[in-house]
Amino acid sequence: MGGFDEAAARELLAGHDDLEFDPETVPIDDAEVLARLEPAVREWWVEEFGQFVGGNEGFFTPPQKGAIPLIDDRENALVCAPTGSGKTLASFTAIVNDLFRRETEAGLENSVYCLYVSPLKSLANDIHRNLERPLEGVTERLAEDGEEPAVRHAIRHGDTSSHERQQMLETTPHILNTTPETLAILLNSPKFQQKLETVEYVVVDEVHALAENKRGTHLSVSLERLEAMCDTSPTRIGCSATVEPLEAVGEFLVGREEPGGDSRPFEVVDARFVREFDVELHCPTDDLIGTRYDVVSDRFYRQLDEWVQDATNTIVFTNTRSGAERVLANLRERNPDYTEENSGCHHGSLSKEKRQSVEERLKSGEMDVVTTSTSLELGIDMPHVDLVVQVGSPKSVASLLQRVGRAGHQVGETVTGRVVALDRDELVECATMLKKAEEGFVDRVFVPERAQDVAAQQVYGMCINGVRPEAEVKDILRRAYPYRDYGEGEWEQLCRYLTADYGGMEDRNVYAKVWRDANDPPAGEHHYEEYEVGEHLMGKRGRLARVIYMTNVGTIPDSFTIDVFVRGGDEWVGQLDESYLDTIESGDVFVLGGSNYEYRYRRGSKAYVDPTSARATVPSWFSERLPLSYDLGREILAFQSTLCEKLESGGPPAVRRWLREFPLDENSVRAVTRMFDEQVRYAGIESVSTSERLFVEEERDHDEYRRNYYVHSNYGRQFNDGLSRLLAYRCAQAANTNVQVAVADHGFTLSMPLNRKVDLTGILADLDPTTVRSDLRAALDGTDLLQRYFRIDATRSLMILKRYKGYEKSAAQQQVSSEMLLSWAQELEEFAVMEETYREILEDKLDVDAVERFVAALGEDVEVVHRQTDSPTPRAFGLATLMASDVVLAEDESAVLQEFHRRVMEEIGDEERAAYATTDD
Repeated sequence: MGGFDEAAARELLAGHDDLEFDPETVPIDDAEVLARLEPAVREWWVEEFGQFVGGNEGFFTPPQKGAIPLIDDRENALVCAPTGSGKTLASFTAIVNDLFRRETEAGLENSVYCLYVSPLKSLANDIHRNLERPLEGVTERLAEDGEEPAVRHAIRHGDTSSHERQQMLETTPHILNTTPETLAILLNSPKFQQKLETVEYVVVDEVHALAENKRGTHLSVSLERLEAMCDTSPTRIGCSATVEPLEAVGEFLVGREEPGGDSRPFEVVDARFVREFDVELHCPTDDLIGTRYDVVSDRFYRQLDEWVQDATNTIVFTNTRSGAERVLANLRERNPDYTEENSGCHHGSLSKEKRQSVEERLKSGEMDVVTTSTSLELGIDMPHVDLVVQVGSPKSVASLLQRVGRAGHQVGETVTGRVVALDRDELVECATMLKKAEEGFVDRVFVPERAQDVAAQQVYGMCINGVRPEAEVKDILRRAYPYRDYGEGEWEQLCRYLTADYGGMEDRNVYAKVWRDANDPPAGEHHYEEYEVGEHLMGKRGRLARVIYMTNVGTIPDSFTIDVFVRGGDEWVGQLDESYLDTIESGDVFVLGGSNYEYRYRRGSKAYVDPTSARATVPSWFSERLPLSYDLGREILAFQSTLCEKLESGGPPAVRRWLREFPLDENSVRAVTRMFDEQVRYAGIESVSTSERLFVEEERDHDEYRRNYYVHSNYGRQFNDGLSRLLAYRCAQAANTNVQVAVADHGFTLSMPLNRKVDLTGILADLDPTTVRSDLRAALDGTDLLQRYFRIDATRSLMILKRYKGYEKSAAQQQVSSEMLLSWAQELEEFAVMEETYREILEDKLDVDAVERFVAALGEDVEVVHRQTDSPTPRAFGLATLMASDVVLAEDESAVLQEFHRRVMEEIGDEERAAYATTDD
């Protein structure tokens, strides 16, 4: 669209007294971008952004400077930049410019040219509103010149009415905003399919939030199906917050040219660190054990109130929905100035109306403070928020940057965030996290690979659209990044399921969804002249295939609450979220309604328990809180290694001096130093796990008559869940007893009766990385985890239908159906739905690949150190009292921690404590 000339720039800037053409005022790269835009678009951009609002040095932000020329040149692009840096507008500007030019010159067809896909309905609504500004602004300028262009846009998702959907067929939007699930439906809508054949641009927003789960897997195949039906290959643009690895996420976005071939070409606009960050870790005290809970809580809320009062609008993130409710309730109770008008709570359990009300008032600047868990994390524009407070560890650098990025949402503003640690283990996490964020570290995104349930849906969808060669269906699937290594064996496994090639399937109301056959005249009914004789074809089975697909498509699982009953009677004691049962086994103890119960078993939507006075082994928040990222866990171990070196060479003063290089307040510096110094004085320097050392402590608890093994593995809950299940499986075999498991991000506990003992170091040494997967698979049999994931994957695979002939099956009813099918499915050889259930649990939930690598390193790169202790060491306090690790919710657990601490300090002795107490740095 031509180069830049000075005369055009001077004319463009005429009438703007505050601007004149000068390389320092309008940088040359800005001028080059402006020159690519049509006159009306340029005029609107200068009017809108010509005042250098917020300190932006020029008309365009870095992601805009990088992205607009690429998209204008029809290059695939991944635009990676922090929240509030203008990356979404960067994606749309060249597209809007192109559509207005073509509408003005020759007119656009009544069809879709740009598809915008968002993971959230609310985000799609937000972008829809943000598109109105440029479209209306450019339209007005063209109208002044006598032009009457009509570049239309609309939104379509699950809440769109049938009347609106019909209108879109008659007057089709040129830019369509939608979600991954609705796109899959549109691809199988006979009338709307034709409207998508003209798509030339696809914008995928928040691509990092999709790549890591099956919604993204589903979308990646949908994009390949779209590619196959379009007149020209659409340009793909991905918008992402801070993410890693960029190359893999880019390949996920663009897919493959050919199955087994190279990725389609794409460019990366890497502007991840263009914003200024002011983020600091705070702790209400330098002694989280010795300071009373009410004192810690009071200091925290006084500090929070001061921050909120000094800011314009504040978002407070907590790690649980209940924590968000509790923080807001405490703020209002302590200060009557916080009312329903100027404060609120936002999370997924609230009604859509309440959430939307809070969003709108927060965006308009009416709310002083809003508390939330994760629901405000993604990129809804909030221009008045200038402070984010994160209570507890957000569990990954990427999540930290995403959350604090909600503050200072205008270009050029500093991102201000305060992280508050109320637990000693989270202090270590947060200290490491904030330092790594300063250094530009980002946790990796892991893409689910070769998911059979998603493949079943998409292959079924392709067959519903018409008979087609089997090779073509397979190729479309393999062009999607998650299926780039999809093998022939996996394809045959999938086809056997889809064609119901197993005896007894129809007896269980599981029917064939497709047929596959050679196009051979003697075969009779499946002879299609448009295809070569002998070519293998596929097509749908059943008259209701399209209706079944359209009403059951998608990957988000339904969930339900479990009713908890005391065994031997009808006493109902409460409800649990079903995902909570993923974490517990028979014999585990949890708290419900203030009482402790020992879990026994589950039947459908009911769980049966026994009352007990034993200490809880699984915290109430377990299923809700995000897990620590594996990459950050490795960085924590590296942090601990350096800290040990400082402690050995210069004692606590050296550690404090080192920690003051981190973005920590003085309380945090002293609290971290105190914990590790006490750990080393009590159990030795080798009691601190590092990248090269795994510490295992064995405690004999005579009061509870338990033998507890505390494994200090800081690799995150997913890894620890996998390794602990593997070890518990081996320990149970060795000791001939039930082994209780409690898992946290910084380690796990294996517990058995005191009269049972295992050589855990020897069991670790005997682990074989080549049998890890098979042993873990065997350990899953009979677990609630396996039952739940089989139900989810059977429903995704359309083996169990959520909706059929107007009847809707609840998640609890789905669970009953799946339990009837599970034992049968386990007996089948390589049954696709069963194999996917094991794959998803092992790879996506338990991080079996990392466990295999760790087991392979044991004895060579990683030393195992074992100690017997009379009381848990300071670094094991959190493992020994998991209920105390969410201090926002804790009330009396601190007494248990104080007792542990008293025992440790007695053993350390008065002289050692005096040596620690020195303030000479």
